[in-house]
Amino acid sequence: MKDLFIDNSCVVKNFANPADEDYKTLIKWLLDYEEDSLNNAHLVVSNKLLNEYNRSSGGGSSMQNITTIVAILQRQGRLNKIENKDIKAFIKKHFTNKIKKKLQSNAADHPHIAIILLSERKMALTEDIGLWNDLLNFPGYEIEVHNRPEELPYR
Repeated sequence: MKDLFIDNSCVVKNFANPADEDYKTLIKWLLDYEEDSLNNAHLVVSNKLLNEYNRSSGGGSSMQNITTIVAILQRQGRLNKIENKDIKAFIKKHFTNKIKKKLQSNAADHPHIAIILLSERKMALTEDIGLWNDLLNFPGYEIEVHNRPEELPYR
């Protein structure tokens, strides 16, 4: 599954109209769909992330609006939605006190770390430096994380 986590920090700045060319390419990749293809994009989400998207989208309905993209992906079965119970179980098991002390992201982002680590490809796009550092340094996992889509091998 070609799944990707896109942090709301990227959505707020870069999914608005007009998006730069690299974000237009990312959005096109998300929206392109071929029946029965293994190359279709999937978006890694949780209820918490979907709520963040909804709060920041401004209710727009353009094809670049994240809520429109999510709705399309949901209809096509292309959301890799990580359930709250799985997030909580992962955090309980892997977020030891030693690890929590080293985390630089705020506690509200810790579920995002869990959904990325539970995703298929463990690939993330974020402009949040604390989250970025936590993903790169989380013990036992290799995560591909960048702040620009052209730096990320998502296709």
